Amino acid sequence: MTCVKVRATLIEDNNGVKSQVPILLTTEGEIASVTDYLLFKEVNGASNSSMISIIRAISLLLDYMEANKDLFHHPTILFQTFAKRLYSGTIGEDGLDPSGLYWLPSSTINVNKHINRLTAFTDWQSKRLGNAAMNPLSDATPHEYRLNYASWFRKNQSDYLGHIKNESINKTIRKARLIKGRSTLTHIDGDSLAFPDKYLEPFFKHGLGGATDVRVILRDKLVLLLIHGGGLRLSEAMALWVTDVFEDSNNPDIAVVKIYNEVDGKAPYNWKSRSGTQTREAYLKENYGRIPRIKMSGTNFLGWKSRVVDHKDNYIKVQWFPSDYGKVFMSLWRNYQKFRASIDSYHPYAFISFHHTSLGSPYTINAFNYNYSVGLKRIGLKPNKSEGICPHGHRHNYGRRLERSGLSPLLIRRCLHHKSLESQVPYTGKSHIDISNELQEATNQLSQTESVVKPIDWINLVQSGFDDIDPQGYFTGKNPKFRSLK
Repeated sequence: MTCVKVRATLIEDNNGVKSQVPILLTTEGEIASVTDYLLFKEVNGASNSSMISIIRAISLLLDYMEANKDLFHHPTILFQTFAKRLYSGTIGEDGLDPSGLYWLPSSTINVNKHINRLTAFTDWQSKRLGNAAMNPLSDATPHEYRLNYASWFRKNQSDYLGHIKNESINKTIRKARLIKGRSTLTHIDGDSLAFPDKYLEPFFKHGLGGATDVRVILRDKLVLLLIHGGGLRLSEAMALWVTDVFEDSNNPDIAVVKIYNEVDGKAPYNWKSRSGTQTREAYLKENYGRIPRIKMSGTNFLGWKSRVVDHKDNYIKVQWFPSDYGKVFMSLWRNYQKFRASIDSYHPYAFISFHHTSLGSPYTINAFNYNYSVGLKRIGLKPNKSEGICPHGHRHNYGRRLERSGLSPLLIRRCLHHKSLESQVPYTGKSHIDISNELQEATNQLSQTESVVKPIDWINLVQSGFDDIDPQGYFTGKNPKFRSLK
């Protein structure tokens, strides 16, 4: 290993705000170009996990270059062989690896991701090196020299990772990435990994309900209702503030729950900062001295995946389905609030820890996942993502319920807070069991004596539905180009 990843606190100016990003350290010190790139990605909203993935890809390239130094005199061949070794691994048939890397073969998906990340990095680096006035050159460490060489070649020669910029659009569109990764296997939507309906009641009553502390029971049941009855992602449910649960004006027994984006969401109680800012990020800073959990690292981090909000105040509204889940939530919420209010918590999060070592602290995803697995164990189950027995399986169950009810895909998209209709396919697709049951039902219909199976009309059959295998209409369609189907 030629470099190691560490998490560093960086001071970029004289203000009180500091950046925490992963960086690469070698025996010569920090690789500054990588740090600069990650700071650039941070300002554009890159998550901590994506920055770690970038670090991983660059580390692999540097390790390979170190293990094979002086062997390659052309970056195209170097990167071509590097990509090949990611696919194949570096261990020979005799079990030996003279390079000392001992890489095992990686999946096509992971290798392609590494290639794309390295492409983006060297694209950025080549532009950076080309602007001498803003970025004067200085003596580089050996590792920086290797990365700079790759980026220089990207700018001045034929780019082993991407096409050269060209003012002529006609020339540009005729170029393609030299190393673009192998084609991955095509997935046919896959099984909808929904939490099995038959386990919900025993899990709710005796699984999570089997805890010894009533406060823990109420809290974990409320989270479960949000992800199962409201279809929220777990990170969204954990981001709920105590100020964002209301009684429905039409039916006070049903809870109205809003999950605000912690950066851009509007602060509660029409609060304004001294400068007039009304965002939740400013509210957290001024009232609690905290930063949004989306910007934290470690166990307190909460992601925010949704790009769709339901209101200009930047929140998503929980859509209970069936609405009875909203009634159960409100009933439990009223009891939970009594316990929540009795504990000092210097933050606005609804769900808190009741463990003596972290009493009153914001509840974490890791802690919920642990309690979730313990609850499964109480009813004789184990976490199993392949069967939907996991927290995210409840969101899939929610999507399947919406689909089975016959609701419009546009309405389902609103309930799941998806930006596109394609995003809901994994949540509303048929499971393998559903497909098997429907095929068995169709088989039973064929076996009936009164059933009449009509012969297939091939001429009509091939007139439509073959765009994926014959997009030019050479053999199919109403007017095939190459031959008549009559």
